[in-house]
Amino acid sequence: MKRSTERILTSHAGSLPRPPDLIELNQQRIVAGVDIDPKVLEEKLRQGVQDVVRRQVEVGVDIPNDGEYGHAMPSAVHYGAWWSYIFERLDGLELTTRGLFEATPPGPEPGRLTLTSMGNRRDRVQFAEAYADPDSGITVGKLPPTFPVCRRPLRYVGQAAVARDIANAKAALAAAGVEDGFLNAVAPGSCARFLNEHYATEEEFIWAAADVLREEYKAIVDSGLMLQLDDPCIAENWDQINPAPSVADYQRFTMVRVEALNHAIRDLPTERIRFHLCWGSWHGPHVTDLPMKDIVDVMLKINAGTYLFEAGNVRHEHEWRVWREVKLPDGKVIVPGVVSHATNLVEHPEVVADRIVRFAEGVGRENVIAGTDCGLGGRVHPQLAWAKLEALAQGAELASQRLWS
Repeated sequence: MKRSTERILTSHAGSLPRPPDLIELNQQRIVAGVDIDPKVLEEKLRQGVQDVVRRQVEVGVDIPNDGEYGHAMPSAVHYGAWWSYIFERLDGLELTTRGLFEATPPGPEPGRLTLTSMGNRRDRVQFAEAYADPDSGITVGKLPPTFPVCRRPLRYVGQAAVARDIANAKAALAAAGVEDGFLNAVAPGSCARFLNEHYATEEEFIWAAADVLREEYKAIVDSGLMLQLDDPCIAENWDQINPAPSVADYQRFTMVRVEALNHAIRDLPTERIRFHLCWGSWHGPHVTDLPMKDIVDVMLKINAGTYLFEAGNVRHEHEWRVWREVKLPDGKVIVPGVVSHATNLVEHPEVVADRIVRFAEGVGRENVIAGTDCGLGGRVHPQLAWAKLEALAQGAELASQRLWS
């Protein structure tokens, strides 16, 4: 695990803009149902990963990834590839047009917290007029026309896909002369946010996901790459419980997901695992987001060596103060988002540097790597995404001059 021992290093949350020809192939394959020559798709992926790793290095990203190109985006604006990619790697699922989080047997247990439908999030209820107005600037991304239902025992069948992603990433990193990189994977709690008609309880479903996803996690770590676990449900579920629960009840609800995740990564080297926390990447008010102070201790119970989280958008930027109160465990690293997916404004490098320095003063400069709030791919225009990564690198350089002067 790299640390900022001589200067502030840079990384990012994962998703980067896909090339139009790759988006078009995935649109034909996933949406239109066209049979695509697998060799054509594989070559587009291989070349795309080569290009995106090279470009990350050129703009100053120290710890790059494959842009999540192996997680198919069938449109240029797409918020869900971090999650929907797993549909093709799990057996036991069937696609349905029924709504996400629709109540299904056996139904919620009395006294238990349950997730409401996407449309009944508290943020959307509070700002219903704005969400309904197509000219308001609120963007929630394109939802797929169908969602999975679990109707049989889950089984991992993504061995070839993850092996392809590993091979493409390692070849691209070697070609760019980079020693270390990462691949993203969905965490069990976030994976299991689709309809369940097989497992008796929610907990059983989540733990089943943990057992099968471990195969993907282990393959990535065993390859020598770092594993990044994307898990917005840890913080984002708060907004999807209506009415709002007590913080203590929510923390207990969330610990089920944390325990399942720790089970999935048991015995894997902590220093090779990154964990990404966010409150959902849609462009909206986010006034019902859970404060960082109420979830940070839960996050730190996850057995990762590196923690990534939103810190650059106007809803969460002030929460750098949390790290003046919370002690970062020895040997851990934080990757605060210091440029954001939530705005088209490209952050000034001085603003980026200010943000970095605040975190470095709180937890120690060697324990901070500069990152992004969330994935940039599918959420801002590609030209803006790359400009933001340039600003990230420039800000890290300015912060290094201050911190090592």
